[in-house]
Amino acid sequence: MEPLHGRIRDYAWGSRTVLAQLQGRPAPTEGPEAELWLGAHPGDPSTLLRGDAPVSLVEAFAADPEHWLGADVIDRFGQRLPYLLKVLAPEAPLSLQAHPDAEQARAGYAAETTDPELTHRNYVDPYHKPEMLVAVSRFQALCGFRDPARSAELLDAFGVPALAPVVTALRGGLDGLRDAVRTLLSWPTEERAGLVAAVLAAEVPPTYAPAAELARNLAERYPADPGVLVALLLNHVHLEPGEAIWMPAGNLHAYLYGAGVEILAASDNVLRGGLTPKHVDVPELLRVLRFEVLADPVVKPAPVVPGVVTWPVPVDDFALHGVRLDGAVGSATIEVRGPRIALCLAGTVTVADAAGSVLIGPGQAAIGPADGGPVTLSGAGDAYVASVGSRSV
Repeated sequence: MEPLHGRIRDYAWGSRTVLAQLQGRPAPTEGPEAELWLGAHPGDPSTLLRGDAPVSLVEAFAADPEHWLGADVIDRFGQRLPYLLKVLAPEAPLSLQAHPDAEQARAGYAAETTDPELTHRNYVDPYHKPEMLVAVSRFQALCGFRDPARSAELLDAFGVPALAPVVTALRGGLDGLRDAVRTLLSWPTEERAGLVAAVLAAEVPPTYAPAAELARNLAERYPADPGVLVALLLNHVHLEPGEAIWMPAGNLHAYLYGAGVEILAASDNVLRGGLTPKHVDVPELLRVLRFEVLADPVVKPAPVVPGVVTWPVPVDDFALHGVRLDGAVGSATIEVRGPRIALCLAGTVTVADAAGSVLIGPGQAAIGPADGGPVTLSGAGDAYVASVGSRSV
């Protein structure tokens, strides 16, 4: 293991305190800090120190792929790290979005790469982007479609005549869900602000007060965005620390507020569905979305060994372990596959494998090569270890 230096992304929805306080820097910061990236994504790769100079993980992996990635990872994923680890700190809602599956990503990237007249790209790489977020504070998110019958009851309760076609479509069940989403996202531009305003002005029974509050909060930033209404068709999830949400391909979702550790396949393919000033490609989004009910999007931690939990997911691009060391558990050893990244969130933790050891504190990280064997963590603190998943999932 050796120290790994991540990169901070300054998206407008980020917090001015969370990441700075995590890393012991002055807060509030001058501008928003949304994400801490740890990985080899070419958009903002982390770095290693070689002498006094930083070297990106992309360069390090290219120089010695067998050492860093190992033959198994290269055979399965090519000469690249298949996952990206992040700390997220949303202080305002992110865009509604979904990600393609592997086949859609390959086909979409190939088609857009050969289109000389393309003005907006949906596919910037040929990879899928399943992702999981583990809450480290109380966290709110929108994740997956609810039962359309419940959504029909909710929209009907607002009593807005213009929404009647959407309510009718939703009462048709999953067969009508696609039409409902298409209708909302294709709403005439000049009528969108009036539609959102009518929903906000409605008086609803107490049962639907949380949904009305959600709409008000979203409309404060996006008063003319039909995504405010699409959001009401999704599960509004409240996570406690340690709980996770799993977002497979085609799952419409948005992070709202809180802090979390996210692990995802190393891709930047995003199809947006509203709550954003960026381009929304409605036909392509509708093609990618899975119009199905996500009944229970919350993933509970599963114990591995004392002090260690994991969150099982049905992909092999990544695996994530959470480690809590205290007076009762002073060390823990984890079997991991391929290159591994350890991140400390609290306390101080020594991370060791066959390649060496490093002491990391809050907001610091370490990386080890594929042939490092098991990872042992000792000390007192909270940490996460990302690695490659198993072929058996």
